[in-house]
Amino acid sequence: MQRSRKSSGASPPAAWAKPLAAALALAMATIALAACAETDRPGSRGSARTGGGAGSSARGEALETVTLVTHGSFNVSADVLAQFTAQTGLELEVLPADDAGAMVNQLILTKDAPLGDAVFGIDNTFASRAIAAGVLEAYKSPQAGPEQGEYAASQDAELTAVDFSDVCLNVDKRAVADGADLTFDDLTKPEFKDQLVVENPATSSPGLAFLLATIAAKGEDGYLDYWRQLKANGLKVVSGWNEAYYDEFSGPSSSGQRTLVVSYASSPPSEIPADAAEPATTAALDTCFRQVEYAGVLAGAANPEGARKLVDFFLGPEFQADMPGQMWVYPVKADIPLPQDWAEWAPLADRPWVVAPQDIAAGRDQWLSDFNDQILG
Repeated sequence: MQRSRKSSGASPPAAWAKPLAAALALAMATIALAACAETDRPGSRGSARTGGGAGSSARGEALETVTLVTHGSFNVSADVLAQFTAQTGLELEVLPADDAGAMVNQLILTKDAPLGDAVFGIDNTFASRAIAAGVLEAYKSPQAGPEQGEYAASQDAELTAVDFSDVCLNVDKRAVADGADLTFDDLTKPEFKDQLVVENPATSSPGLAFLLATIAAKGEDGYLDYWRQLKANGLKVVSGWNEAYYDEFSGPSSSGQRTLVVSYASSPPSEIPADAAEPATTAALDTCFRQVEYAGVLAGAANPEGARKLVDFFLGPEFQADMPGQMWVYPVKADIPLPQDWAEWAPLADRPWVVAPQDIAAGRDQWLSDFNDQILG
């Protein structure tokens, strides 16, 4: 578990994600994305079902449907979704969960009767769990490039990397002037008492990513002592990203009082007030965990061919170019242009904290159990 020394150049390593509880019921009626509730990332609001209206093509006949299970942050421009239907003849319907961790739990519980055909949003903190449970069908997309080797979750291509980012501490600059320079140790200081809110790592992928960053930084022998210091300094743990960011954080788009929150390095560009030239928040890049987000075909899918076409589309230029502005993530394809303000306001960490996939697979359950017993208990 060493800190990566890769730079944030044109082809950085891997990346990000999202919130809420294991008790969620994803076994809901099929919901078009136009009807989705609030999403899980700043600037990501609403979306639409593909196709020419209620399941019909322009000529009026019914379209074949592919059903996507995803997290609440899935958000795509309507014209991009329309291109998917035009290219494939498929209508996309979406079953949204709140967070990647809860979504994986539900996929495992329903693997004998899959909820959909494809999945988007499993990240590298939960990938090994989904793979080991057998909920995915191996599929290598013809759109896959050399980047898939660097981001690979396994040798058998059960998951295809689609995007990445950094999970980091986000700081309200209006209250903390030097927020970009904060370190893990700073969070235990008296001046930050009752200021930090984090997501529960058992149910939230950014919460788990932040826990893994502290394990990489403090070691397996020291991370729990560090979290005890955070707890003594007024740490608040909530179920997921939406609650942490929108209800507890003090940023411009939020309604809370806490000036420190676990979010993403790409969050600040969404926090530029109308009367300002720069974001009111910043990411503390010394606290970042590099996170990858994947798509895959669900084992036993009713429409596996449609699911494969959807995975192919996720790697296509239309979807890849749409993601930064809609889901606030970096596209996995290195040749995709990024928003102009990202270079200044959404930089990736030069040296993110990383934990090897095999170490996550081996240690995750015990780390979560210890965190629950000793920090939440």
